[in-house]
Amino acid sequence: MAVNLVKGQKVNLVKASGGSGLREIRVGLGWDEVEQKTGFFASLFSTKKPDIDCDASVILCGADGKLYGRHANDCCVYFGNLHHASGAINHAGDNLTGGGDGDDEQITVDLARLPADVNKLVFVVNIYDAGIRGQHFGMVRNAFIHLTDVRTGRELCRYNLTDNFSGMQGLVVGEITRAGSEWEFEAIGRGVAQASRLDALLRLYT
Repeated sequence: MAVNLVKGQKVNLVKASGGSGLREIRVGLGWDEVEQKTGFFASLFSTKKPDIDCDASVILCGADGKLYGRHANDCCVYFGNLHHASGAINHAGDNLTGGGDGDDEQITVDLARLPADVNKLVFVVNIYDAGIRGQHFGMVRNAFIHLTDVRTGRELCRYNLTDNFSGMQGLVVGEITRAGSEWEFEAIGRGVAQASRLDALLRLYT
C-alpha cells in the first residue's frame, strides 16, 4: 500500500518498493482548475477566460544544493527540454489545460542512470504566463504528486497538496534526495509568489 504523506514528511523509496530492486520511478503530477462561477448576464457578455496552463518540471541539484551542471539543460527537464542528456530523466510532454482524470504530466526517472554528482531532484509546477493572465494557484484544486515503481507498477507514495496557495504562481511540490546508497522523497508544498516563468524557480537554487 502506498504511503500517503503530509507536508514535511519523508519516505525511503527503496523500502516503500518492498526492496524489489528499485530503479525506475514514474512521477505523476495532477491538478484541476477551479470552476469559475459567473452570473447569467456576465456569462452572456464576457469572453472565455484562458485555460490555466500548469507546467511540471524537475530541477537537478548537486551535493551543495545548487543547480547541477554548467548549462540550463543540464539542470532542468521541462516542456522545452523533455530529455536530460544523461538519459536518466524523461518528461512525457506538456498538458496545456489540466483536463481529464489522473496524471496531467509525468516525468520518468531512471535512478541508476543519474550522474553520481546529482544529489537532489526538485519537482516544481508553475502557471505559464500567470502574471499576464491574472492566474494563481488559488484557482487550482486537487493538486497532487505520486511516485510509482515502473517495473512493478506499485505506487510508492502520494502527496495531496491541501494548503491554500492563493496568490502563488509556482509550487515546489516535492524532492527526491540521495540517502546514502538509497533515495528518499520529501513532501514540500511550498508556494512561490512570482513564478510565471521557470527561471524564477531555478533562481531558488542558484
